[in-house]
Amino acid sequence: MRAAFIEELGPPDVIRYGELPAPRPGPTDVLVDVLAAAVDPVDAFVRSGVFRTHVDFPFVIGRDLVGTVAETGPGVTGFRAGDRVWCNSLGHGGRQGGAAEQAVVAADRLYHLPEGVDPYPAVAVLHPAATAHLALFVHGRFRVGETVLVAGAAGNVGSALVTLAARAGARVLAAAGARDAAYCRESGAAEVFDYRDPALAGKIRRAAPHGLDLYVDTSGVNDLETSVGLLARRGRVVLLAGARSRPVLPAGSLYMDDRSVVGFAISNATADELAGAAACVNDLLGRGALRPRRTEVLPLSAAADVHARLEKGELHGLRVVLRTG
Repeated sequence: MRAAFIEELGPPDVIRYGELPAPRPGPTDVLVDVLAAAVDPVDAFVRSGVFRTHVDFPFVIGRDLVGTVAETGPGVTGFRAGDRVWCNSLGHGGRQGGAAEQAVVAADRLYHLPEGVDPYPAVAVLHPAATAHLALFVHGRFRVGETVLVAGAAGNVGSALVTLAARAGARVLAAAGARDAAYCRESGAAEVFDYRDPALAGKIRRAAPHGLDLYVDTSGVNDLETSVGLLARRGRVVLLAGARSRPVLPAGSLYMDDRSVVGFAISNATADELAGAAACVNDLLGRGALRPRRTEVLPLSAAADVHARLEKGELHGLRVVLRTG
C-alpha cells in the first residue's frame, strides 16, 4: 500500500511517500480502506518528537481518518465490510497512523460515519470537535447556563468549542482576531472580543461581572494571572495548547476562591471518553451542525509539504485533508 511515513523523528522533510507492507488486523481490530486523513498540529508534534510517544519505524503519520471497512478480526462485532467509518486516535501510543491506503484500527476506537455525511469535510472536524467535547464536559465540568470564554475562538478547536458550548446551553464569550468576529458569532458566540485589545480583561469583566465559570484557552498563551483573575468562585481554566509556555501560577487567587487549572491532551483520553465524544460528534455531524471553516483536499503524497506549511503558520482557519485516491 502507499503511505506517508517516517523512519526517524525530525522536521517535515523526514516524511516519505511510498510503498509499505499492508497491515493485518488482530482479533479485535478492523482493517479500513482509507478515503481521507486530516492533518493535525499533534501530527507534527509526534513526527518531530515534541510529543513523546512510542513509535515503531517505519511509522505512518496521521491521527484522523474516514474510510470503509475492508475486514474485521474474529472478535469484532458491530462492524461489517462496506461500513463507512471514522477514527481520530491513531498515530499515538504505538498505534500506526491513518495517512495510508489502509489502516488497522482497534474496534473500540472506531465509529460509524452517519448516513449521508460527506467524508472529506467530516474528517476535517473530527479531531477538533472531539477535543472540544472533552475540554467542555470531561475536564471543564461544564453545566448548563454557565458562562464560558473561549480564547482562540476562531481556530479549529476554538470554533468547535464555541459551537458545542452554545448548543449545550452556555453563554459563550469569544476572544479572537478582529477579522474573525463575524465567524465567531456565526458559530454561536454571544460576544466577541479582540484578543489584541489592551483593555481586553476589563471588557471581559464588564461582560461577565460575576466572573467566568469556564475559561478554555486554545491559544497557547496561557496567561494564568489574567485568566484565573477573571473566574467566578469555583471557576475552571482548561489548557490544551502551548507546550512550551511557562506561565506564572497565581496560587492565592486559586485556593482562596476554589478555582482550578487543568490541562489535557486528547491523546491521553480513554477509549470510553473518546466514545462519548464520538457520540456527540456524530450527533452534530448528522444534524449538519459541524462544518470546517475552509478545507483544502490534496493527495497523500503532499504530506511533507503540508507539515511544512503547518509549522510555518500558514494554515490559519484552514484544514488540510489528504485523499488516498
